[in-house]
Formats: sequence, structure tokens, C-alpha cells
Amino acid sequence: MTAVLITVDTELSALLQQRGMSASANLASSIGGEAAGGAYGVGWQMDRLEEQGLTGIFFVDPMPALVHGPALVADMIGPILARGHDVQLHIHTEWLEWAKQSPVEGRRGTFIADFSRADQRILLSLARDLLVEAGAPAPIAFRAGNYGANDDTLAVLAELGIGWDSSVNADYLGGACRVSLAPDRHLPVRHQGVVELPVSGLYDRPGHFRPAQICALSAWEMGAALDHAAGAEHPVFTIVTHSFEMLSRDRSRPNISVMRRFEALCRAIARDPRLRTARFADLDAERVLTGNAPRLGPNRLRTLARIGEQAIATWCYERQLRPA
Repeated sequence: MTAVLITVDTELSALLQQRGMSASANLASSIGGEAAGGAYGVGWQMDRLEEQGLTGIFFVDPMPALVHGPALVADMIGPILARGHDVQLHIHTEWLEWAKQSPVEGRRGTFIADFSRADQRILLSLARDLLVEAGAPAPIAFRAGNYGANDDTLAVLAELGIGWDSSVNADYLGGACRVSLAPDRHLPVRHQGVVELPVSGLYDRPGHFRPAQICALSAWEMGAALDHAAGAEHPVFTIVTHSFEMLSRDRSRPNISVMRRFEALCRAIARDPRLRTARFADLDAERVLTGNAPRLGPNRLRTLARIGEQAIATWCYERQLRPA
């Protein structure tokens, strides 16, 4: 059976902070997903998961607590924990720009990998403690914001007793992601003392990886990738979304196309007895490290269908914005 990790990067927007938005408004938009007609953030995502008997994993960034206080993190994770979903550690170091007191003597970086190993240990220890003080269990898994980790990050996680990482996305390797793994590494591997779970995906054209992110793959592509993973007996299939991903890019309205993809994903997992959603505590490291089958290869029709779907969605949105 293939364990499916539906992971949600759960974070306030540093861009909205930069624009002067209040913490409460940022929370409502970035976590609550509030927009015209309702709320489509983590609450909506948990509703859809629970309708199909599924569990989600929420990688929560506690760094805004350095700016707005620790109560904000409790507000972020409280509803998730109350409903029995998994909370793990995420970090966006951009928040150091507004920190009231810098834990690393004023040094800044866009990614955790921009810092020395010693500074990374300070920052990751602090982020872990902020999450726990807000009411979360001690995290056992981590994902770097923007996938911006390196080998030092993973080594520090191992020192801190955080045994799982999911910071490797082949689409970011060689850029923000500086972990020393090959781009074709898609199955779990033990690296720098932790078990690395790369973001899953498929080839949408020869040699071109497309990650298993809700806004990146059509429902057809995601379903095909899941079917392939189950048929090939992949031990884990890791999917990514964000707390605000069900909204349009300007956060003004729900993104119906992406919402339908999320709903289709939940139905596909629930209907396939070869698949089950899992929390990190459910995973067995030795079992997870056993897979050896390749990624799903390209299919021109699937790819063209997704491109057409996205073009129609963009056209409809632009038409809505056009003055009468």
C-alpha cells in the first residue's frame, strides 16, 4: 500500500507583511483563505479531507511570532490540532527582516540555506520551540520555505531529533534547493542523518519534471501519478499545496479550478484501496526506503489537456476583470 502525504505549507505572507497588512488580516487571508463569498483556507481543506476520511499534514511556519507575538502561532495551529490533523515544522526566514529582536545578530536571508550551519541551528531550534510553545507536539518532520534547504539544514535537523525532511523538490534543485541529491531522485533516501521524502510528481514532457502540487497538475495528471505510484508499489507519494492555494493569485476570490482539483484528489485517494493518507508518525523509515520504481513518464494528451484547462481558467479570470 502506498502512503499518500497531503502536505499543506501553512504560512502567513511575507509580501502582505511588507505591504503593511495587519497580522489579523494576513491570518484571515493566508490561513483562513477568506475571500469573496466565503473562506477557502485550511478550514475548507480539512472539511474536504474529512469528508473522504483522509488526514492532512500541515507544515506550519512559526516565524511571524518574532514580529507579532506567539499567540498568532497558537491561532494558526489550534484548529488543525483540534481536528486531529498532523502539524509539522516549516520556516520562512524572510520574517527576520521585521523581527523585534534578531536571534542571529541581525543576519538575514531569503532561505534557511543562506545561513551558516551554526545560525541554522539557532533558527531551527527557535522555530521548533515556538511551535511547541504554541501547543503543537514536538515536530518530527520539516520542510524549508521555498524548498530553500541545503545539506547543513538536514544535518542540523538530525541533531535536533527531527528525523524526516521534505525540502527536496526537483523543480527547485540547483536553485533555491541546494540539497546534494540528483534531480531524478524521487523516492525516499537517507541523507545527512534524516529520511528525505522528495516532493512527488511526473514527467510532463521528456526530461521535464512537474511536481505533485495542486496548482501544478490537473486532476487527470494527479490521478495518473497516484495510480502509477500504487501500481509500482511506491512506499510514499508526497503532494504539496498551500494554505492559500484555493484562492486566486490576488487573493480576491476562490479559484474554482484548483478547488475542484483538490476535491478530485481526495475522492481518488478515498476510492483506491491501494492508497491511504498518513501522518509522519504512521511511517516506518525502513519500509519507506524500499521503493525503486521510476516516476511516471510523459503523456502528450494529459499535458495538452492541462495546458488547455489552465488557459481557459486564465481567460475566464481576465474576462471577469475587464471593465464592461
